[in-house]
Amino acid sequence: MSARRSRPSLYISVDIEADGPIPGPYSMLSFGAAVAGVQDADGFTPADPVERTFYRELRPISAEFVPEALAVSGLDRERLEREGGEPATALAEFSDWVREVSVGAQPVMCGYPASYDWTFLYWYLIRFTGASPFGHSGCLDMKTLYATKAGLPLRAVAKGTMPRELLSRRRHTHHALDDAIEQAELFANLMAWTGPGAR
Repeated sequence: MSARRSRPSLYISVDIEADGPIPGPYSMLSFGAAVAGVQDADGFTPADPVERTFYRELRPISAEFVPEALAVSGLDRERLEREGGEPATALAEFSDWVREVSVGAQPVMCGYPASYDWTFLYWYLIRFTGASPFGHSGCLDMKTLYATKAGLPLRAVAKGTMPRELLSRRRHTHHALDDAIEQAELFANLMAWTGPGAR
C-alpha cells in the first residue's frame, strides 16, 4: 500500500488579545498572524516571520469584560468601540489572507498555547464568516510540541523551562502581531530541535 500523498502544511503563528476567558460573552480585541514556515515530505523550511503578516483590532461584541484580562493587552475598549474593525469584515479579510499565503499547501494555525488563541479564532471565524480556512482541527500547540520532544509532562512546560536557544530574541509584548512573530520564531526553532542533549 502506497503512502497517502498530502499537500505541504503551511504553519501560521497566531496570537490574540481578548478581554475575558471565552468568546461570546467576551471579545477578541486584536489578533496577529505571521507565516512561520512550510513542512513537506523533505522536512520543515522556516520563513522570515516579518515578511507575511496580518493584524487587526476589533470592535468589542459585548459590554462584558474582565479588567485583569483587558489590562494584559493594554488596549483601550472605548477606543475600539469607536474605531475597531467590524469582526465580520476583519475575519473575512483574514480568511482571504490565509488562502492567499497558503496556495498549494494546507494552512495550520500554531500558537502558544494554541488552546486559548484557537478557541477565540475558530469561534470568531465560524460566527462571523461561517467557515474556517484551517478546517475544524488545523491547529498545533507549541507547548505540546516542546513537551513531546523534551519528554516532559505538559504541565511541567513553560517558556522559562525551555533551553534559551529555542526562544526568540524578540520580547513578548502582548501586542498580537509582535507576539505572533516572536512565536513564529519559537515554532521554527522547535521544528528544528531534535530534543534534549542535541547540539
